[in-house]
Amino acid sequence: MPLALEPLGLKHSAGYRRFSFDPENTRLMLFLPHEDDAEMTRFLQAAEAEYAKEYPEYYEMAVLLDGECIGSVSAYSEENGTAWELGWIIGKEHWGHGYAAEAALQLIEFCRLRRGAARFIAHCDSENAASRRVMEKLGMKLVSEYPGRKNRSSDEERRECLYELTL
Repeated sequence: MPLALEPLGLKHSAGYRRFSFDPENTRLMLFLPHEDDAEMTRFLQAAEAEYAKEYPEYYEMAVLLDGECIGSVSAYSEENGTAWELGWIIGKEHWGHGYAAEAALQLIEFCRLRRGAARFIAHCDSENAASRRVMEKLGMKLVSEYPGRKNRSSDEERRECLYELTL
């Protein structure tokens, strides 16, 4: 059964919590893990409210496998709406099956059809080989690598990679 995407919200709390609080799952991420349930709830509520707008500035989508939330994928309007920044997280028990790339491709098509999006960017920690592979599967090309990345769960400064795709 293929993956399904739907707007991320409070109804996904249990599944979302499993991967968004997991130190291994979030080790190389800028904004995760969440500090507590209250922060997670605020995030999910904000995602619901943004999706309800006529022209959202971002989309946070739950990645569903057999109806279970196994991850999320996002697209944020950047550069005055000329680009959409992609992001994803998949629960570690579902790593290695191509789900991040499949979900990201669905979201690219959604943004293309709904918003006319033709340019996408994505960032990752230079050591995040799995995300780099996802970006390459999407047809994205490495544009630059630079210092200054600060992941939430680490005090060390890291290097960041920027990828881009123009349709």
